[in-house]
Amino acid sequence: MDSLTGEFTFTRLEKVAFGPGRAAGLGRELERRGLNRALIVTGKTLGRSQLLDKVAGAAASRLAGVFKGARQHVPSQSVAALVEEYQRTGADCMVSFGGGSPIDTVKVAAKRILEGSRPGAAAAHTIDFEAAEVPGGPDLIHIALPTTLSAGEFTPIGGVTDESSHVKGGVADPRLQPRTIILDPELTVETPAWLWAATGMRAMDHAVEVIYSTRHQLIVDTLAARAISLLVEHLPASLKTSAAESVAHRGQCQLAAWFSIFGIMSARVGISHALGHQIGPMWDVPHGVTSCITLPHVMRFMADTAPERFGPIAEGLGVRFDERSLRAAAMECAERMAKFIAQFEVPHRLRDAGVPHAEIGTIAATVLEEVERSNTVGRPVTRENLVQLLEAAY
Repeated sequence: MDSLTGEFTFTRLEKVAFGPGRAAGLGRELERRGLNRALIVTGKTLGRSQLLDKVAGAAASRLAGVFKGARQHVPSQSVAALVEEYQRTGADCMVSFGGGSPIDTVKVAAKRILEGSRPGAAAAHTIDFEAAEVPGGPDLIHIALPTTLSAGEFTPIGGVTDESSHVKGGVADPRLQPRTIILDPELTVETPAWLWAATGMRAMDHAVEVIYSTRHQLIVDTLAARAISLLVEHLPASLKTSAAESVAHRGQCQLAAWFSIFGIMSARVGISHALGHQIGPMWDVPHGVTSCITLPHVMRFMADTAPERFGPIAEGLGVRFDERSLRAAAMECAERMAKFIAQFEVPHRLRDAGVPHAEIGTIAATVLEEVERSNTVGRPVTRENLVQLLEAAY
């Protein structure tokens, strides 16, 4: 038996509080950290919700204001507006409330505030995980209260879209990691069913792609396999039940989202994520929906590439993993995933999401750049491979 070697990269996350009612502790967390002027950042839908009143009430006298301008895919203009609001209110921290859009809006705005960057200057065309490991200077504390399962709150990386080109890039800096995350399933009860399901599949995408990454390791495999099994058990149930029972299932899904992305800074992700990063802003497709569309096809591609890495995926899905028939077992995982996704009322093909067939090849070069940078597949990937995946997903 060979000895295991490797290294695991931790972020600056310090606390995860989870369970029903935990949002009420926001004010105590601000007080503990000596923060007195919190700016809550959310989108227009939650900006009209009574749930916002609950979060604002928890901040109490330490609330500096509420910014309701976060938007899907984080257009650069919304980031610039948040920077202005942060400075206008004299805030000393930010509290994101919602899904990946407000969370990433805070991260990108924090990057600009900390570095004094002009709009757009801080965003790279592809996500650079290595940049998130470089020590930075002063901090800007970010506390996250997520209402979806996309799990962006667990990374120091934020995506932002150039409105003119519709190309999504990213910023990466260890200082952008939220220091406290509050997983309160009661805050998710107004999340639309399609969005809850789609972001649950985004978490599933994290779990699958960290497992079959060339950089995978035992701690990543273990937590990601558990994430898959939790999502299989609790994601459908969270939508089929109501009241306290649904809240309990939603809490399990939130833990699954955490487990799914726990090792992403060490293992990285692969082709499904790279496709989603560009499909989303180019044709205004929510990222969770992109995972519903691309994941089974990429799993089939990876089953031909590295079926031996699918063991923990099979464990999570309850698929028998026969090492004498590795490709067959890996392909069964892909088919099982496609059937799992099919039960949710979300788009399952690019055409269902309104993507024009004539345009699908336009993103291939940018996707390839991200795939090559992440270097997690284990074999060369060509532009033609990516176009074939897009055609299959269409």
